[in-house]
Amino acid sequence: MNEALLRSLTPSVLGILVRRGADFAAAEDALQEALVEAVRVWPADMPREPKGWLITVAWRRYLDAARSDTARRRREDLVEEEPAPGPAPGVDDTLQLYFLCAHPALTPSSAVALTLRAVGGLTTRQIAQAYLVPEATMAQRISRAKRTVSGVRFDQPGDVATVLRVLYLVFNEGYSGDVDLAAEAIRLTRQLAAAIDHPEVAGLLALMLLHHARRSARTGPDGSLVPLAEQDRGRWDTVMIAEGVAILQAALARDRLGEFQAQAAIAALHADAPTAGETDWVQIVEWYDELVRLTDSPVVRLNRAVAVGEADGPRAGLAVLAALDDALPRHTAVAAYLHERDGDLETAARLYAEAARKASNLAERDHLTRRAARLTQLRRTG
Repeated sequence: MNEALLRSLTPSVLGILVRRGADFAAAEDALQEALVEAVRVWPADMPREPKGWLITVAWRRYLDAARSDTARRRREDLVEEEPAPGPAPGVDDTLQLYFLCAHPALTPSSAVALTLRAVGGLTTRQIAQAYLVPEATMAQRISRAKRTVSGVRFDQPGDVATVLRVLYLVFNEGYSGDVDLAAEAIRLTRQLAAAIDHPEVAGLLALMLLHHARRSARTGPDGSLVPLAEQDRGRWDTVMIAEGVAILQAALARDRLGEFQAQAAIAALHADAPTAGETDWVQIVEWYDELVRLTDSPVVRLNRAVAVGEADGPRAGLAVLAALDDALPRHTAVAAYLHERDGDLETAARLYAEAARKASNLAERDHLTRRAARLTQLRRTG
């Protein structure tokens, strides 16, 4: 079963269902049923036109649900004809769907959550982790968003800021390696940048390119995580870095700074350093100060603590960290790193082990466990 194929077809099929008159929540439910049927049937009988097959099956599921629900009989007039089997139009509706899901009837946070779930293909758990909230809370938020847009005409696209937030979160989830969505997020952001002259769109595209340029160096041959300071910079994509820097410089020249431009500036400083030891940490701290001013994000403050620890010494970083909520994801891992830098190997090993138990994915858990074991061995032999 080609799961990547199903994932790539989902946005455009969902868009066709919505344009044919299905309300968003019912269209999503019908498509989910069609995807389940595809997983069951396709391994033994792969259709010649997978997209046309999905449209036909999903549309039938929608019709069945509409006819069985008397409260929705008024919408049956809009759905009398099924699409014919066979090739479906090769139009890419994904970016349009991102805008439609950012509907004015929804709050920005609800619009982002709904889009990530319906179009981005992320699970409720992954979205909850991105928002730093419990999974049950996110499930309720998505359910409320579905109820809000149920029966609403999707003829009022949302704002650019919400769409950028969605693309950013999709890229981050793809970049983590848990779901391969990073390249798709870059593709859609390129489309958006070509359609809209906006410095934050350019800033987000630059940020994605600068991070994606390091992707091949982020893991070892065995799949283990390689920290930025230990990466082989010869494996970084210099062409992609040059493109990202050029896009960022053009955006910054417009003097309309936003959070994505500031993040891209930090990524550019990392990319510009020939070695980890030559990184301009003082300037990175200054950019984090701008990000704190723009977002007041606890995650930004946590990353700033690391930068302060590099620029002014680990104890300065620990002092910044002490003012932050220790329940933040990666707080324990950052504390472990700064204690290691300060020479307190016993505390660092204990914190690395604790951080490993809290890690949200296997690769990160293995990395932190190895760090703890290495420091424990050093203490025993040193």
